[in-house]
Amino acid sequence: MEYLPNILFAIALIAGIGYFAKNVKKLIRNIKLGKAVDVSDHKKQRWQNMIRIALGQSKMVRRPVAGILHVIVYIGFVIINIEVLEIIIDGLFGTHRVFSSLGSFYGFLIGSFEILALLVFVAVIVFWIRRNVIKLQRFWKAEMTSWPKNDGNFILYFEMVLMALFLIMNATDIPFQNMESGNVISQFIAPWFNGASESTLHIIERLAWWLHILGILVFLNYLYFSKHLHILLAFPNTYYGKVKPKGQLNNLESVTNEVKMMMDPNADPFAAPAENDTEDVPEKFGASDVTDLSWVQLLNAYTCTECGRCTSECPANQTGKKLSPRKIMMDTRDRLEEVGKNIDANNGEFKDDGKQLLGDYISNEELWACTTCNACVEACPVSIDPLSIIVEMRRYLVMEQSAAPMELNNMMTNIENNGAPWPYNQMDRLNWKDE
Repeated sequence: MEYLPNILFAIALIAGIGYFAKNVKKLIRNIKLGKAVDVSDHKKQRWQNMIRIALGQSKMVRRPVAGILHVIVYIGFVIINIEVLEIIIDGLFGTHRVFSSLGSFYGFLIGSFEILALLVFVAVIVFWIRRNVIKLQRFWKAEMTSWPKNDGNFILYFEMVLMALFLIMNATDIPFQNMESGNVISQFIAPWFNGASESTLHIIERLAWWLHILGILVFLNYLYFSKHLHILLAFPNTYYGKVKPKGQLNNLESVTNEVKMMMDPNADPFAAPAENDTEDVPEKFGASDVTDLSWVQLLNAYTCTECGRCTSECPANQTGKKLSPRKIMMDTRDRLEEVGKNIDANNGEFKDDGKQLLGDYISNEELWACTTCNACVEACPVSIDPLSIIVEMRRYLVMEQSAAPMELNNMMTNIENNGAPWPYNQMDRLNWKDE
C-alpha cells in the first residue's frame, strides 16, 4: 500500500501520454493524406519565420490588447509547466519537491511561477469577458456554432482551474510555506485555510497536486479535439508557411508546359509524347476534396486557431458575402477528420462515402466571393493560407466542371477568340485613336 500512489501515478502518466501519442500518430497520418509538395527551399528564412512568428508572437501583437494578453498566457503556461518535471519525479519516486534542494534558486523559480500563474489567471478572465460579455463580433460569426464557441470557453476554464490549483497546492503546502521563499502569491492565499488542521491542509495540498497533474494530462489529450492544437502545430506551420510573395500564385506545371509548347513555333502540336517523357499529367486539375490538397494545406487546417482575424479582415465578409476564410479552414479540418474516421472504420482504407469538401462543406458561392486580396493570409498569426485552398477549388470548378461565373466565362472566351479579355476583334483594337 505504501507504493500505491506511485503506481497509480505511473498508470495515469502512461495512459495519458500513450493516448496522446496515439492521436499524434493519427494526426500525422491524416496530414500525409495530402499531396506531396517541396518545401525544402529557403531554410534560413523558414527558421527565421518560425522563431519570429511562432516563438516571438510577432503577428499576435499587431492587435495590442489580445496580443499582449496572449503573450502572457503563452509564456506563463509554458514556463509554469516546467514544474511538471518536478511533479513527475515526485509522483514516480514518492519524493516531495525534489528540487527544493536548490535552495534560494528554487524559491526564485517557484516565485516566478506564482507571479506568472496570477497573470495568466487574470489574462484568461479578460479573454472570457471579451468573448462572452463584450461579445467581440469575430467570435460570434455564423460558423461559430455550439462546439467551436464552447471549445474556446472550455480552454479558458481549463487554464483558470489549472492556475488556481497550482496556487492552492503551494498555499496549503506547510513545508513550502515555512521556507518563506518563493511563496510570493500563495502566502496571501494561505490565510484562507487558517482554520484547518495540519492533516486537513495536507489532504487539500495532495488533492490539488493530483488534480493539477491529472488536469494537465487531460488538457494534453484534449488538444487533439480542440482548436488549441495550434499550441503544438504553430511551429511546423510557420516553418512550412509560404515564403514567396503573398500575391504570387503557384502554376500547374502541366498547364505551363502546354502553354510553352503553344508559344513555340517549332513545336508540333500533333506529335505523340516521347517514350521517355516522364511528366505526369495530373489526374485532376485543382481540388474537390481534402486528398487533392497538399499536406501543407492540411497542416494549415489543423493549425487554425479559429481566432477569426482572417474573417474580420476579409473585404468579402465585411460586405455581407457568404465567404469566411476561417470557415474554409474549419471545413477543411472537419472533412479531413471525417476522412480519417472513414479510414479507421475500414481497416486503413478509404471507402467512398459519396461526399467531398466541395459542395458538401464549401459552396461555390463562398469560393467565388473571394477577391484574392490576401488579407486573410496577412492577418493570420500562425501563417495559415486559406487563399491557396480557395484557388485550388476554383481551379477544379473552372478546369474540370466549367463552372465559372458568367462574367469569367465571357472573359476567358474573349481571350481564346480575341487574345484579350475585351470583346473586340484584334483588328479593331486601335480604333480608339481615330475617335
